Amino acid sequence: MSDAAAEKPGENLSIAHLAAEFGLYRVGARPAFFSYIATTWHRRDFIWHMAKFRVMNKFSTNRLGLVWLLVNPVFNALIYGAIFGILQGENIPPDYPARVVIGVFIFTFFRTCFTHGAKSITSNQNLVQSLSFPRITLPLSVAMEELLSIAPAWALLFIIMPIMGHPPSVQWLLILPVFLLSILFNTGIALISARITVHLRDLTEVIPLLSRILFYTSGVLFDVGKIFAKWPMAIAVYDFHPIYQMVQLGRHALIGIAVDPLYWVYFSAFSVVVFGIGLVFFWSAEERYGR
Repeated sequence: MSDAAAEKPGENLSIAHLAAEFGLYRVGARPAFFSYIATTWHRRDFIWHMAKFRVMNKFSTNRLGLVWLLVNPVFNALIYGAIFGILQGENIPPDYPARVVIGVFIFTFFRTCFTHGAKSITSNQNLVQSLSFPRITLPLSVAMEELLSIAPAWALLFIIMPIMGHPPSVQWLLILPVFLLSILFNTGIALISARITVHLRDLTEVIPLLSRILFYTSGVLFDVGKIFAKWPMAIAVYDFHPIYQMVQLGRHALIGIAVDPLYWVYFSAFSVVVFGIGLVFFWSAEERYGR
């Protein structure tokens, strides 16, 4: 081996050492976790503007624009509520219309973050492969987009409740922590689903089906206590069902239904843990998204 050849490994090592000293890393490499989070925070304007652009694009391509964002969850609540109300018969709980409206509005935010977040990377492959940026900004922008999209519907919710016989009260303030926790939980779900579908593309077809199953089984359209009165073990399972807890806490805030106080503890823990897992889970595959 020549002297020149023998020097090359040392030369490459010194260049790599120098790059690391100045915080440089190869294109597509996964940075350290906290550095990754800091870089993502610096891209917050990008996340905001991307989300806002997509929402405005929805308005421009849809003739009904904002009206559709308001009407769609109301129609879903009316249709599903009527069908399941008839099917349940005597098992319909008190304040059933209000329960259904709240449940549908809360679940809609979860569903859109879940299904649209799953496609946030796979539907933006050209962007991912051509530019260097934290890929996590894509599912985060989806969560922000869905938050902006659902906000008018939530405002409408406060108008609907008095019409249904539930005037404003101090207890309505409890909807704020429910909303904040749901943002945390749903964003974590978006991050997890975004990574999974990168590895298993076929899951983008399965996730809408899974979302419908969750919709029909999460207590959005029925009273768990009445439907499973003969199966106390099933009721006990729902005590640890985060989507059910999210819906029940929303109902507790707006129409005053009784809930186990531990639901606040459980859902807070679920939200923080799911969001934390989502961050780490998504970051750990950063190198693979551009392939």
